[in-house]
Amino acid sequence: MQQREDNTLIGRRLRAAETAFERATEETHHPEAQADGRTPHAAPADVETSSAIAPWSDETAADSPLSVRDLTVAYHRKPVLWDLDFDAPSGGHLIGIVGPNGAGKSTLIKACLDLIPRASGRVQVYGQPYRRNRKRVAYVPQRETVDWDFPVTAIDVVTMGRYGRIGWCLPVSRAHRRAAHEALDRVGMAAFADRQISQLSGGQQQRVFLARALAQDSDVYFMDEPFAAVDAATEKAIVRILRDLRTRNRTAFVVHHDLQTVPEYFDWVLMLNMRLVAFGPTADVFNDENLRRTYGGKLTLLDQATHRWAEAGGPRG
Repeated sequence: MQQREDNTLIGRRLRAAETAFERATEETHHPEAQADGRTPHAAPADVETSSAIAPWSDETAADSPLSVRDLTVAYHRKPVLWDLDFDAPSGGHLIGIVGPNGAGKSTLIKACLDLIPRASGRVQVYGQPYRRNRKRVAYVPQRETVDWDFPVTAIDVVTMGRYGRIGWCLPVSRAHRRAAHEALDRVGMAAFADRQISQLSGGQQQRVFLARALAQDSDVYFMDEPFAAVDAATEKAIVRILRDLRTRNRTAFVVHHDLQTVPEYFDWVLMLNMRLVAFGPTADVFNDENLRRTYGGKLTLLDQATHRWAEAGGPRG
């Protein structure tokens, strides 16, 4: 009886910490988005877009991990994303989201997760609005948007990923705690379970948030720049986890900046510059033409990326 009461108190404390932690985190990032029903400014005319837009299909949407239609997001009436349409493929895939700074990559993820309002458009996860299917979705935010000074341990943060399964006002069972510890172990952080997150290195903090997402045991993962400013060991660990998710028929959408590793890490790629430039298998769409349409005049970087792609002969598993 005493053990059950202790578990209940632990659960309540952790859920209170999660609410405060997420509130503190949310207050540190994105600017306020405009969604007041007024028409945003005209879409940019200097960005070419893909002419192949699949028609909306209820059957397609039901099978797709993510279906987006007519998505527009504006900050202070200035469009950041304009009229996006795409259906992610069913089955396990690693989908890289690439584009220049300010292209709307992080905004796309936040709009899909209802973290910011949309000026227009519809987003579905396996044929249902995100709020109805949120248990099937996990999110790894940018590390710089997290309040790392918040007084919680690594295992506390990972356990927060189990709340969708635990339920509110219920105790944290041994099974849920075991799942949280197993998630930490998968990212090589089991030895740091009781360490305050503020005492961890940047790469270790990123692994903790990846473990939090893994603890949710979701079908769809959104990761916002998980490779940013991490050490080589953490990057290898993230790649290993991503490939394991794909093997288990999970889908991951990953905002990524290193064009040279796109063919190696991702089997699909979404190329974005406010509008959708291209979306499809990496072997088909990650080419010189689409890179130039996405990035404009940064030719040296693009030439290096496409040269590496040609040498690699396609994505490696």
